[in-house]
Amino acid sequence: MDRNDLQADCSSCFGLCCVALPFAASSDFAADKEAGKPCHHLQADFRCGIHTGLRQQGYRGCTVYDCFGAGQKVSQLTFGGRNWAEAPETARLMYEVFPIMRQLQELLWYIREALTLQPARPIHEALRTKLEETERLTQLDAEALRELDAAEQRAQVNELLLRASELVRKDARRRGEGARGRQQRALRRGADLIGAKLAGADLRCANLRGAYLIAADLRGADLRAADLIGADLRDADLRGADLRGSLFLTPFALNAAKGDAQTKLPQALTRPAHWAGA
Repeated sequence: MDRNDLQADCSSCFGLCCVALPFAASSDFAADKEAGKPCHHLQADFRCGIHTGLRQQGYRGCTVYDCFGAGQKVSQLTFGGRNWAEAPETARLMYEVFPIMRQLQELLWYIREALTLQPARPIHEALRTKLEETERLTQLDAEALRELDAAEQRAQVNELLLRASELVRKDARRRGEGARGRQQRALRRGADLIGAKLAGADLRCANLRGAYLIAADLRGADLRAADLIGADLRDADLRGADLRGSLFLTPFALNAAKGDAQTKLPQALTRPAHWAGA
C-alpha cells in the first residue's frame, strides 16, 4: 500500500521536530536544546539553516530522525495551518500533540506494510479495521489527541503485527527459506546484540523485534523475512546486507545505520543519502 503520506514533508511543517523535541549535546547533537525551544538554526520560514551540512556540523541526530509525516499533519490538519510563531497560544498544545501524532503515523506505516504481506491474509480484515481506526484517530482535534491513550492503541495494533510476522516467517520456513542452526536459535526478541559479529550471518526469518543491534557488524548478512520492528540499528554496519522482504523496517532505522550501494533494500524504502556510494 502507498505510504507516501507517511513520509516527512518539511515544506508543509512548522519545524515541529526542531522546536517541540529536546536534545542533549552528544555525538548526535552539537548543543543542548530544551523541549519547546526552537533550535537556533531554525529560520523564520521554518527551514533549517544548516540542512545540507547537518552531519558536518555535529547534528547527525537530525538526519536520523523521521516523523512519519506527523509534522505536516499536525501543522496543516490538526491546527489548520496556524503556526506557533504567529499564534503563540497554540504552541504548547501543538508541541504536546506532535509526539502523539508521530506514534499514530508510525502505526499506520506498520499496518499498511502488514496488509501487503500475502501470508498474513487470515488477519487482513482485522488489520483493515485497525487501519481505519488509527486513521480516524489522526483526524481528532488537538484536545482529543492530547487525551488519547496512544500506548493502548499501540498495544492493540502490535498484537496483529506480531501475528502477521509469525505467519510470514512460518510461511518462509515452510518453503525452506528460513535459516537453521545454533546461531539462529540464539536470537530472540529484545536480544542484546550490541557490537555483535554477525558478518555474513544467515538471519532469515529471525525474530529481532526490539533487538539491540547498536554497532553490530551485519556486513553481507541475510535478513530476508527477519522481523526488525523496534530494532535499534544505530551505527549497525549493513554494507552488502540483504534486507529485501525484511519485516517492519523503517526509514528511521535505516537512517541510523551504515550501509552502501550494495545493501539490498525493500522496494518501499529509499537508500539514505549519507550511506557510502548512495
